[in-house]
Amino acid sequence: MARATLRRIGAFARPHRARIAQFVLLGVVTALLAVATPVLAGHVVNAIVSHGDQGTVVRLALLIALIAVAEAALGILGRRLSASLGEGLILDLRTAVFDHVQRMPVAFFTRTRTGALVSRLNNDVIGAQRAFSNTLSGVVSNLVTLVLTLAVMLTLSWQITLLALLLLPAFVIPARRMGSRMALMQREAATLNAAMGTRMTERFSAPGATLVKLFGRPEQESEEFAARARRVAEIGVRTATAQSVFITALTLVSSLALALVYGLGGWFALRGSLEPGAVVSLALLLTRMYAPLTALAGARVEVMSALVSFERVFEVLDLEPLIEEKPDARAVPEGPVSVEFDAVRFAYPSADKVSLASLEEVASLDTRGGAEVLHGVSFRAEPGQTVALVGSSGAGKSTIAQLLPRLYDVDEGAVRIGGVDVRDLSAGSLRATLGMVTQDGHLFHDTVRANLLLARPGADEAELWDALRRSRLDDLVRSLPDGLDTVVGERGYRLSGGERQRMTIARLLLARQRVVILDEATAHLDNTSEAAVQEALTEALAGRTAVVIAHRLSTVRAADMILVIEDGRVLERGTHEELLLAGGRYAELYRTQFEERGEDGAPEVEVVA
Repeated sequence: MARATLRRIGAFARPHRARIAQFVLLGVVTALLAVATPVLAGHVVNAIVSHGDQGTVVRLALLIALIAVAEAALGILGRRLSASLGEGLILDLRTAVFDHVQRMPVAFFTRTRTGALVSRLNNDVIGAQRAFSNTLSGVVSNLVTLVLTLAVMLTLSWQITLLALLLLPAFVIPARRMGSRMALMQREAATLNAAMGTRMTERFSAPGATLVKLFGRPEQESEEFAARARRVAEIGVRTATAQSVFITALTLVSSLALALVYGLGGWFALRGSLEPGAVVSLALLLTRMYAPLTALAGARVEVMSALVSFERVFEVLDLEPLIEEKPDARAVPEGPVSVEFDAVRFAYPSADKVSLASLEEVASLDTRGGAEVLHGVSFRAEPGQTVALVGSSGAGKSTIAQLLPRLYDVDEGAVRIGGVDVRDLSAGSLRATLGMVTQDGHLFHDTVRANLLLARPGADEAELWDALRRSRLDDLVRSLPDGLDTVVGERGYRLSGGERQRMTIARLLLARQRVVILDEATAHLDNTSEAAVQEALTEALAGRTAVVIAHRLSTVRAADMILVIEDGRVLERGTHEELLLAGGRYAELYRTQFEERGEDGAPEVEVVA
């Protein structure tokens, strides 16, 4: 697993290989300078002990000072290079994850917890980045320093060097054990942080906060959040303690080795078999050797933690999108277009095809296959016609609407726009042709202008106001504090339900799409708001091919064809008058709805094709 992860990390690092080469070269130069200082210090001691030339001591001291300045300058340059590498990697990873997630089907987002997904994009990507910005810099320079230091120490006294190396297992064995333990704690902490992020995302949204307040559970919510936060804090304490014990133990071993060098080296020096300066050089070199060893041992822990972050990121990247654009995808034919469903069968994908257990925060995914929800649905809307879909809740109406813009792909049969299967169309052409208004009227936490420009980024001011006028919103927007630059709030909650719906209709009008889908666009509105929205819809549907899903049957009486959908099948089809005369399911639904509301309570505004 780790080897495969390392190969994939290498693939991400490949575009940065020039900077990596510069960084490695810089590490080699820095290591050479680090080894040179102890050797020069030994020469200074020898010159002092032998009462040598004062000028030699001064020159050596100046050289040591110049090396110190060079080391400082190279250290800053190296930090800049490592930061550049790390930030370049984090940019590539974030972009790759974001682009990949955007290609995932809607089923992925209906199952995934938002906070867990955001955690992958933020916490885990940053954790992976540390491997390059921090760990890589230490590993390269410390490895080179270690090799050079050992080489110089062996030339000064191979006996002392070998004795000092006898303590090396005290570094290696704890490092291997500690790395595995730290990786487990890192994974647990990442999971808990993602869970907390999800909880905050849900509870801090307007609907979530309202739900908590309505049911009066803020104390319990606080306790549950605190419990998760406490577990994260406990892991943090355990992690910090383990690291501290580990580093302290390594520092202790280094100090013992230093005592060995001074004791044994001093004994050799007093016997005349070793120069005093060599003892000083060996002591300084030993600190230069054990410091890299300590850093490399700690780097193993950091690498293991970074690998966990990389693996969590790659988990998301390994999810295969169910909707792929063909290399030879076509554009939708010019002019008015038809909409056709040809013997369509469809089942929503099972969880194991579109999600991850860790993103859903469950032990294992449900691997059962999805049950078929559409069974051989066929109909055709000619260019400029309106086809209405009516029926019981859960009959499959919204599923039909989601297949048209290719939010899902059919299992059998075909969905065609302008006579071309949507699977053969390019995504850009499909988006430019087909627009959809759903019942929730979703808006981003941005300005009125930005929400409208999603439909057509190049639209000018006059076109924006024209779309607002035609959707009966221009007076409202002019009355707002900043007009088009007024922020509408998260999901547009600063606007009423009817105003949000008309904003989405304005977006539709601005896009000038030839096919329109209305998925119960007036389902949750009062009569006054519904009348205003219906006026805007009349404007939006003029001259366009439309598929309308309606809960209130009074809004579809003027449709060119009405389909009664029940249990994923077309039960009846015909005009309003034909279906009433037939006395079937449509007549039953119509009669029941008007008996419940009263004839006078039925809205009189109709959808005009």
